[in-house]
Amino acid sequence: MIESMFHMHLPLLEKILRPMIVYLCLIAFLRLFGKRELAQLNPFDLVVLLSLSNTVQNAMIGDDNTVSGGVIGALSLLTINWLLSRLLFNMPKLNTAFEGSPSVLIRHGVVDWAEAKREALTELELRSVLHKQGFNDFSEVEKCVLEPNGNFYLEGIKSMSDDAQRAELRRSIEELHVEIKQMRIDLAARGALPN
Repeated sequence: MIESMFHMHLPLLEKILRPMIVYLCLIAFLRLFGKRELAQLNPFDLVVLLSLSNTVQNAMIGDDNTVSGGVIGALSLLTINWLLSRLLFNMPKLNTAFEGSPSVLIRHGVVDWAEAKREALTELELRSVLHKQGFNDFSEVEKCVLEPNGNFYLEGIKSMSDDAQRAELRRSIEELHVEIKQMRIDLAARGALPN
């Protein structure tokens, strides 16, 4: 019984290559189908991503359900992921070409609907992204970017900070104080004010 847990039915090289090939294909497909698949998951996207693992399972391990086969498959996946990460890290131009470019969806409070359409994002999905980040409306957002890894970067339109408002108020009061002093001097010189 224990021997059947570890006796692989497939050759070792095939056991190593299967998960690596499927991994590379999945990465290519996810890049091909866009950043949206990695970002906002609607119920349809979630079902697709959950089904992917089940769909490719047999392609990765074949008819082998042994512990050894599973361990070798997992090691192969981790190895190809590590190698690809190192390769892309050491070759920034390849990384940029492989990952793609970010998509700017909102600039200065205005939505680029053509870019949103290219990423297959509806207004409802984009508003949902804003709400998760604490914004209520597009007009509050200076910049919204869908990064190549599927993350959203949002930057709010900056209003005057409390410190800036206090400094502005202090400067205005000082200007008023100077003007009042000057008015008193002018009135005193005319003899309109009692000494």
